[in-house]
Amino acid sequence: MVRLFVNVDHVATVRQARFASEPDPVRAAVLAELGGADGVTVHLREDRRHIQDADVDTLLRTAATPVNLELAATVEMVELACAWAPAKATLVPERRKEVTTEGGLDLAPGRLRPISEATARLRSGGVQVSLFVDPDEYSLRTSRRIGADAVELHTGEYANAEATERAAQLNRLRRAASLAKDLGLVVHAGHGLTYENVAPVAAIPEIVELNIGHSIVSRAVLHGMRESVKEMVGILARVVR
Repeated sequence: MVRLFVNVDHVATVRQARFASEPDPVRAAVLAELGGADGVTVHLREDRRHIQDADVDTLLRTAATPVNLELAATVEMVELACAWAPAKATLVPERRKEVTTEGGLDLAPGRLRPISEATARLRSGGVQVSLFVDPDEYSLRTSRRIGADAVELHTGEYANAEATERAAQLNRLRRAASLAKDLGLVVHAGHGLTYENVAPVAAIPEIVELNIGHSIVSRAVLHGMRESVKEMVGILARVVR
């Protein structure tokens, strides 16, 4: 069965709306683990709009499952990540005014250097590095060339597609996952996945790990984190691959 990493960023978003002490994303991570999550994901943004440094520090000291730290490929963030040495790090694009991540990393030749250097620096510290990329051949081949261990396929276009376009976007993900595995990359996927649209992505055999946050946190507001994660785990367990 595909592994489920639960992103608890938006628990921190609610907390930061009041600059309060609750709800605590680290406690949410514990409940996610009790619900069956295989790991926890947090995105420490440069603007610290939700997850804070102290959250990452506490989570890494207390989590019973692996932690995937999402970060931008900047000197400050990479140095922090190397000091913390999480099990995994995912390099993601960041723009200050975006509501959420809007696409994969820009891997154009003129923009590769900081991503390549961040990848090498993190891997030298024993951290498994994934690149958050669009599901296209150039991005996958470039990810392999600069030494990434894994890629996380951006599923946003699939998630946001109209019904008439959904099949084409799913086939795009299938082709990308197959090529990524052939290139020797571990294949993850995430962004915009929900209880309603996740099953076809989870059924892609090359995808071994999903990162899901907003949909689970949204359901947890009404039904609780532990039960919401258990429900998602149940959906993934029923997928035939």
